[in-house]
Amino acid sequence: MEKLIFSGLIMLVVLFTTELRVASAIWLRAHATFYGGSDATGTMGGACGYGNLYTDGYGIKTAALSTALFNDGKSCGGCYQIVCDASQVPQWCLRGTSITITATNFCPPNYALPSDNGGWCNPPRPHFDMSQPAFETIAKYKAGIVPILYRKVGCKRTGGIRFTINGRDYFELVLISNVGGAGDVSRVWIKGSKMSNWEPMSRNWGANWQSLSYLNGQSLSFRVQLSNGRIRTAYNVAPSTWRFGQSFISKVQF
Repeated sequence: MEKLIFSGLIMLVVLFTTELRVASAIWLRAHATFYGGSDATGTMGGACGYGNLYTDGYGIKTAALSTALFNDGKSCGGCYQIVCDASQVPQWCLRGTSITITATNFCPPNYALPSDNGGWCNPPRPHFDMSQPAFETIAKYKAGIVPILYRKVGCKRTGGIRFTINGRDYFELVLISNVGGAGDVSRVWIKGSKMSNWEPMSRNWGANWQSLSYLNGQSLSFRVQLSNGRIRTAYNVAPSTWRFGQSFISKVQF
């Protein structure tokens, strides 16, 4: 009986500690501004390497991250739930609203301005420069900048992971987009149909990964690992007739 009580106490302590850790780690404080115009056309492209954000699966629910959050491009493709902090600026927040955005760009620091007056993206400040339509989902346009609460969440995507192959012979630069799950890619491998082993790729910039092998004339398979450790393998995504500049949609997703 004592063992059962002791075990129960340990379980309660574990549960309490786990809940406390989760509760304290989920929501973090930051600020948000907006860019890109009312139709978000100015958000296309960017430091993650995505082109047309609609084609790449992200649309207008996107944001550029400050240095502290962008992590040299490792955060590209990750999703964040954002709410306006009405406890601080009730006059600017749209109460009861939230939005989940994807990190698709980098908000560069402006060291000519102080971090509390124009240099919003200066390190070590966490900041989201959201697309205007996304910002207006949670706050009023006239606010310009609002305090927010944010947390990392999973990404929901339609269709399979997308691979766009650029570069030239002996240099394949592969943009990986429309990634679900954790969203942010941590490791990638490539395998040509004439190769016996998987070759690790290296991050070139943003969501672009490179291989320095000659893979022309081979069908290509990719193995993708996310920041949470989950892995998916897309076999023979690109046929042996692939050409540089083409995009291929796999049948796998997180």
